Formats: sequence, structure tokens, C-alpha cells
Amino acid sequence: MRKTGSLIFFATDVHGSERCFKKFLRAADAYGAGTLILGGDITGKWLAPILAQSDGTWKARFLERDWVARSTGELEELKARVSASGYYPYLTDARGLAELERDPERLEDVFLQLMLESVRGWLLAAREILGGTGVKCFVSPGNDDRPEIDALLRESEGAEGRGGVVSNPDGTKVWLDEDHEMISLGWGNPTPWNCPRDLSEEELGARIDRLAATVERMDNCVFNFHIPPYDTVIDQAPKLDDNLRPRLQPGGGLEMAPAGSIAVRRAIEKYQPLLGLHGHIHESKGFCRIGRTLCVNPGSEYTEGILKGFLFKLGRGKVDQYLFTSG
Repeated sequence: MRKTGSLIFFATDVHGSERCFKKFLRAADAYGAGTLILGGDITGKWLAPILAQSDGTWKARFLERDWVARSTGELEELKARVSASGYYPYLTDARGLAELERDPERLEDVFLQLMLESVRGWLLAAREILGGTGVKCFVSPGNDDRPEIDALLRESEGAEGRGGVVSNPDGTKVWLDEDHEMISLGWGNPTPWNCPRDLSEEELGARIDRLAATVERMDNCVFNFHIPPYDTVIDQAPKLDDNLRPRLQPGGGLEMAPAGSIAVRRAIEKYQPLLGLHGHIHESKGFCRIGRTLCVNPGSEYTEGILKGFLFKLGRGKVDQYLFTSG
């Protein structure tokens, strides 16, 4: 078990960006961190078709831009760019894409297989980069992540003797060091998109209470909850209209509104842990205090391949040092 005071690096919401995940793994060396925590929403949102053309080129449209690859090297660069932005590259042609779009079940299956293939590759990369270093790496699913990835994370945990370094703390208590416990929860309150791990506020609160009951020293505990507490500076998101489009203020600019969890806020007010690690709302980077509890959200710019992070050191009953990072 690590000694109190070693550096810990937290990031979240990489959403399938291979570039951000590789940066997350290398943060141990870059910042001298002995523990890495990835707080949820690790998988991508959709696939990006790359279409073979009759002239031997490949074309794709993603991030509202057209891309053309004219050689094998450029095709590999295009695939890497897609992966870095959080999409899954899918090589096909116009006919194949049309057939796929006519078969929603097959389209869903292709997306799922690409997602699982990506996660497997990430876990292998974690083994290669962190294996033998003594760095502990916690990777939690978030409300956007499908349950199928849980089995892959369990397999990685079981591979400890074969170089596995990643552990999934979701729904459990773990010890970060000899003094500090961490409880983790990737599930979230309801969203307009009916995400795979959305729950009612009541059930979310019940799960938090069950986890909190396992904590021995709440004053030294970290809450690694993907969803931020409601009505704080770290849960402000664009307010949506009935068509799920951002609403504009009368004078211009986006209208913002709280999108965090009431259950998470009530739990923090009740239990007063040392630190809350949160994500989910990409545009709400920042920190706040709820009573004695420091709550943080490092934000996310995964589509740009930029890894936002939070580097900190824990002391007995306090957060000794902390710093937001970007790289």
C-alpha cells in the first residue's frame, strides 16, 4: 500500500480519444504520480466511416469537416486522427455504408465491436506503459459507458500476475494509500439521452449510502463520483430546448443551467468527505467547496486530443496540494 502524500493524477471523460488515454497513462511519468484515476465515460460516442473511392483514395467526414487520404500513409494518419478525436474509424465504401445504415441492429453490433476492440487495445497499452512501474491505475466506467466493457476491465484485473495494472473501482471501496479510502460510482442521474448507466436520483442516493457505509474514516475519504453535485460551478451545462439543442440567451450566448445530481450533493453535504472527484460536464472545469469538502471537475477537451487533469497530494485530513493540468 502506498504511503500518504504520494501524488495522484485524476482525469475523466476521454470518450474514446486514444490520444487522451495514452497521455493519461504517461501522466505517471510526466508528473511523478504514483496513482492514476480515470473517472468515467471512457468509450467513444460513435463510429466514423472512412469510404473507399473508385480512384483509390479514402474520404471521411467528421467534426464537421471533410477529409481525404490519397495514400496508405495518409489513410493511417486519418485513422489515427479519428481515434484521437474519440470516434472509431470504420473502413468501408458507399455501398457498404448504405447497407449498414439500412440495418440498425448490424450497425449497433459494428459499433459495439469497434468499442470493445478499442478498450482491449487500451488495456494492453496500460500493461505495456505501466507494467512493472508500481503505478496503480484505476479506470471507472461512466454513465455513457455500456456494460459490455465491465468484463474487459475485470479480465484486466485478473491479469495482475501477467502484467495487468488496471483496476475498476466502480461500486467499491479501495485504499489509495495507508490513510485514504476512495469510493467510486460511475452511474448518474437521468439525462435526455437515456444513457446506459442513468438512474433515478433515489436509486443513486441509495447506492451512495451503501458505499458510504463501508468507509472507516470519512474525513480521509475521496468520493470518485462521475456526476458532479447539483447547482455548483462544476455542473453548469448548456440548457436544451425540446429538440435537445442549446438555448441562447436574449442578449446572445448560451443559456446555462445545473445538470449535476441532487443525490450526489446531498451525500457530500451529509458525509463531508475530504475530496470529491467529478466529471460528466465537460465545459464546467473548476472547483468548489461544500462544507469542508473540496469538489473538482477538470473538464474535458477530448475532441481536440487535449487531456485535462487534476494533480493532487493527500495529507491526513486535508488535501495538501492540488493543480489543474492541461496537455
